[in-house]
Amino acid sequence: MSARIRFARPDELADLVAIETAAERLFVDLGIELPEGSVTEAWVFEEACLEQRLLVAVDDGDRPVGFALLEIVDGDVYLDEVDVHPDFGRRGLGAALVRASCDWAVTHGHAAIALTTWRDVPWNGPFYRRLGFVEVPDAALGPELAAIRRAEERRGLGRQYARCAMRRELRP
Repeated sequence: MSARIRFARPDELADLVAIETAAERLFVDLGIELPEGSVTEAWVFEEACLEQRLLVAVDDGDRPVGFALLEIVDGDVYLDEVDVHPDFGRRGLGAALVRASCDWAVTHGHAAIALTTWRDVPWNGPFYRRLGFVEVPDAALGPELAAIRRAEERRGLGRQYARCAMRRELRP
């Protein structure tokens, strides 16, 4: 399956909730307890869709099978969420979504893209390192990204596996 990435449409937002819910099962299978309410709220998807900050990977029938949700944090693009439905995993769709997110960032005049993730979960920290992201120590984070990290800790996201912030410099 070749990766085709485009902007999400309003009629697809329920599909994205289903994709995120299915993708979360991978973490549960690893023993990571996700906090209640960890699935993205519908209004977040709606707003991002309207502002064209929501990218989707689609199958051959043009149905979403993965997505990337983008925000702006400390002047960088923040990769808030990247999910691929497990039935379509290991086909390069996650990497294609990250590359498309980097392209979006450059097109919108941003010099870097950042994210927070589990440091050692194979499809998280190691995956992003392979794509050129480097870990940023908490002491070096901007105020908004530091607030995101603190909120993650309060929600209990770092209990079983360590979390970290990562950043990738971009060139136009």
